Amino acid sequence: MAAEAGEEEEEAARESAARPAAGPALWRLPEELLLLICSYLDMRALGRLAQVCRWLRRFTSCDLLWRRIARASLNSGFTRLGTDLMTSVPVKERVKVSQNWRLGRCREAILLKWRCSQMPWMQLEDDSLYISQANFILAYQFRPDGASLNRRPLGVFAGHDEDVCHFVLANSHIISAGGDGKIGVHKIHSTFTVKYSAHEQEVNCVDCKGGIIVSGSRDRTAKVWPLASGRLGQCLHTIQTEDRVWSIAISPLLSSFVTGTACCGHFSPLRIWDLNSGQLMTHLGSDFPPGAGVLDVMYESPFTLLSCGYDTYVRYWDLRTSVRKCVMEWEEPHDSTLYCLQTDGNHLLATGSSYYGVVRLWDRRQRACLHAFPLTSTPLSSPVYCLRLTTKHLYAALSYDLHVLDFQNP
Repeated sequence: MAAEAGEEEEEAARESAARPAAGPALWRLPEELLLLICSYLDMRALGRLAQVCRWLRRFTSCDLLWRRIARASLNSGFTRLGTDLMTSVPVKERVKVSQNWRLGRCREAILLKWRCSQMPWMQLEDDSLYISQANFILAYQFRPDGASLNRRPLGVFAGHDEDVCHFVLANSHIISAGGDGKIGVHKIHSTFTVKYSAHEQEVNCVDCKGGIIVSGSRDRTAKVWPLASGRLGQCLHTIQTEDRVWSIAISPLLSSFVTGTACCGHFSPLRIWDLNSGQLMTHLGSDFPPGAGVLDVMYESPFTLLSCGYDTYVRYWDLRTSVRKCVMEWEEPHDSTLYCLQTDGNHLLATGSSYYGVVRLWDRRQRACLHAFPLTSTPLSSPVYCLRLTTKHLYAALSYDLHVLDFQNP
């Protein structure tokens, strides 16, 4: 009897999913033509069409119909060039969550707390979060909801004598920059750890791509190093920047890198250097006021990058058009220093401010800020030292805790 009941349920499911035999002539059109017609519908019209019957609900859930809408949405997993970074998740579901980003609907929670004031940095990889605390880097595993962590760390990476200032993940390694002037190289899945003296003062920033490490320091130098195990600690180039180096990033083409400096000893805080020779290629901008240091810089493509810092602006640079003037800029409305930025690779921009843990979301097609989330109260005012985001969550590291904004389940 149970087997017969199961067969009847499967048959009913097949019948409900099949195209209706009778009804409007629209249903009798070839699916290719129906897709073409429905491709002109907006999100609301597709949602209403899905309520007509089960077959149309299934048909209008097709990824092809939602792809165009998703590419115009915030943080839907599509890059500016249309590359889909989340092929395993239905596009329609991502568009639903994207509306929460647009409307600022989210649920705030605290993932981690620590007793002493820190300047944490973090990275995400798959279902793991890596965060620095004092002179350690801790690895945690996310629970399935992505809005909470397993309390016991997966791993602890040590080696620095002073606080970890910055770190990146590359080739199954953690490359860390320390206040002790050293660079640490840790293998994620083993106990292998090497550290070597890199600069005379603290190493503020580091990046690694294609087997090459670049570092920047308070000692007014940037250096290039190999990641190869037999050549660790052998400096390839030393570059005199005339300024403290606050941020650094390697181009996706692996031919150059950009430094963000304090803008005290040199008129431009953004300069691009040849990775092979260490020679200056160009500088970006020409009208920076003294002290307009760049605290965060990131490449979005081989020819475009974003920067932010003490002058309260986020700037978008396109090297194909001009290196003297940015193509777009967004000003922090409360005149606060911008410590960090993140982007979805398309329309969404997130920034972290210097006061009250304020995280701002921006639609890059607009000048004004979309939403602001103050994560601390007055007695515990803190900068946002680091931001990371997925299509469902935004993570913000502050002086005393790690916050998450959950846009999937607001």
